[in-house]
Amino acid sequence: MADIIIAFPKLDDAKNLKKLLLRNGYDVSLVCDNGAQVVGAVNELDGGVVICGYRFSDMHFSEILDYLPKGFQMLLMASPAKLEDSDISEIVSLPMPLKVQDLLDTLNMMMVQYRRWKKKQKNKPKVRSEGEKRIIQKAKELLMERNQMTEEEAHRYIQKISMDSAINLVETAEMILELNGKEWEI
Repeated sequence: MADIIIAFPKLDDAKNLKKLLLRNGYDVSLVCDNGAQVVGAVNELDGGVVICGYRFSDMHFSEILDYLPKGFQMLLMASPAKLEDSDISEIVSLPMPLKVQDLLDTLNMMMVQYRRWKKKQKNKPKVRSEGEKRIIQKAKELLMERNQMTEEEAHRYIQKISMDSAINLVETAEMILELNGKEWEI
């Protein structure tokens, strides 16, 4: 689930926005009134949306943007004049005063983008360590030697066993090595 952080210089404004979002089915993780709180929170959370104002007592929205890790998007809410004066090409913005439906539609769009990004991250192949690569290579070599397989056939065989048994590729390779009594080093 995407985290929503609301940050405005006036804490009452942030609390009112939180109430509005809660009434419309959104969970709000944090309400704050300064940039340091936002920066601290985003480093503890997985990702989501930071809804914020233009300027805080300790930071400008652009400084907060610089601190946002991957997985977080910013929704800037400010006067039309301030939005015109700012370089906001990489963030979503809404002019104040705003229409509730515009806010909800924009937030919904951002949540859809977050879920797509999260799904992409989940499906991204994991980077293997050198030790894990050596284990897989040793298992392939064993299969190639004992079963006269090509490297590609051995790799596909390990993948198939891995998928059929719902065990990751490295653990499958370790089992192949253990079952065949072959000594191996990491």
